[in-house]
Amino acid sequence: MVSPSMLGPTSERLPDVRRIAVLRANALGDFIFTLPALDALRDAYPSAEIVLLGAPWHAKLWRDRPGPVDRVLVVPPVPGIRTPEPGEPESSMDDFLAAAAAAGFDVAVQLHGGGANSNPLVSRLGARLTVGLRSDDAPPLDRWIRYVYYQHEVIRYLEVVALVGAPATTITPTLAVTDADRAEAARVLGPAGRPRVALHPGATDTRRRWPAERFAEVARALHEDGYEVLVTGTPSEQEVVDRVVAAAQVPVRPQVGTLSLGGLVGCYTDCALVVSNDTGPLHLAAAVGAPTVGIFWVGNLINGASPLRGRHRPISSWTVHCPVCGVDCTPGIYPHRPGDGECPHRDSFVTDVPVAEVLEAARELLAAR
Repeated sequence: MVSPSMLGPTSERLPDVRRIAVLRANALGDFIFTLPALDALRDAYPSAEIVLLGAPWHAKLWRDRPGPVDRVLVVPPVPGIRTPEPGEPESSMDDFLAAAAAAGFDVAVQLHGGGANSNPLVSRLGARLTVGLRSDDAPPLDRWIRYVYYQHEVIRYLEVVALVGAPATTITPTLAVTDADRAEAARVLGPAGRPRVALHPGATDTRRRWPAERFAEVARALHEDGYEVLVTGTPSEQEVVDRVVAAAQVPVRPQVGTLSLGGLVGCYTDCALVVSNDTGPLHLAAAVGAPTVGIFWVGNLINGASPLRGRHRPISSWTVHCPVCGVDCTPGIYPHRPGDGECPHRDSFVTDVPVAEVLEAARELLAAR
């Protein structure tokens, strides 16, 4: 249990709250960061219905899964909120707002970001109180906290829900694992002849990708240590998974598109270790109980790395200059400092992380387990 005073002041709980809307409709890792805030809302308002305003994948993830979310109301694709999923049918914002009005939300919570796009949407939900984050270019809500980029994401959202009398109960994102998750993983992967480890070499932002050849070195070393090595990836990451498999030169098992998100939950929860770039699957693995070694750019380390070291080892790159053009990429956040702060290149910012550091952390966690 986290002491409420540890995370600053908490407002009084609101009376007669029957239904709470929470907007968080972006990617997997982004959503995992909100789980402690959702837990806090559930603890503060145990009889209220908590409705996640999310994407179709959220609805699939929360189907028959215990946790703080009671149901998902899918937000239509809107610039600045979310992009459409492949094959997703068209949906109407008018229909969504009508459904929100029919739900009769007492509180609408914006956990989506700075609010330039999300605060206007939250204000249209018809809730009697709106709370959330606000950057300089965003309209205000009834209660808000200034959005400051460099803050750990978990703490950021815990500060928001404290505005409605929901103090933190944990700082650790936790996602329940269901029998269906385990059954799918067992069906796809079969019985484990050796303890399993998983590597995830992809990331949507290529600047966060550690070289595939280094993941291959880790795969080879862990195979020689006696582990069965899985290499997971989304269909868009097929090429980088193939490079890891080819360079490893030992038997590894690629898993691209073979598991649903629930199946990936079941896979990771039974892994002795997950080694990954800073991306959604890394944070998912931690949330379902797997030890992790994460490879982070230093800025993302501040915002997203687990502060716990019992079973997590974030390895940081300290690169701040673009490896192609040399531009200092921090002044975008710190405009008073010299430099342009932006460049068009998307080459990796984490290549200075050596294989030896990742393997040392991996073996330490595996030995402890």
